[in-house]
Amino acid sequence: MTASHLDHAPPSPWVCRFARLVPTGSAVLDVAAGSGRHAGYFLRHGHPVVAVDRDTSALTRLASTGALETVAADLESGPWPFGSRRFGGVVVANYLHRPLFPALIAAVAPGGALIYETFALGNERFGKPSNPNFLLRPGELLDAVRGRLRVVAYEDLEVSEPRPAVVQRIAAVCEP
Repeated sequence: MTASHLDHAPPSPWVCRFARLVPTGSAVLDVAAGSGRHAGYFLRHGHPVVAVDRDTSALTRLASTGALETVAADLESGPWPFGSRRFGGVVVANYLHRPLFPALIAAVAPGGALIYETFALGNERFGKPSNPNFLLRPGELLDAVRGRLRVVAYEDLEVSEPRPAVVQRIAAVCEP
């Protein structure tokens, strides 16, 4: 399955399940937003959204959906584009760049939530991504938030939908 196919998929059930952790009406940061499947979801639920990606052209279809701010940035080679800005929700799906963990966690406002889901070791059995640089190690998301956010839910498992994969996912909140 190509990245563009993933971008056109419906919102992740994990993200939808834990979207309620994001305070009503607070801004959401959609990291590596792609075509905006999660940005669109949060816009439809009354949140202003900041969607960041290297290429934001696929997000233009959401321009009339609500309060959308797009930021074109290469998160892997450029500086963190948000400084000390904080969000009621930080959403990451199918993206991993470990050096961003501290910035992502710091971007969660008090009372806000981090909702993160991506591929984990073992996924190489099913295809891409198969490079260990793009696969979470066991417990890695737990380690990333330990002492900074309170974990509400965590999974490290093999799934069959939308395709067979090994994923790790976390929903965690920043205590006010």
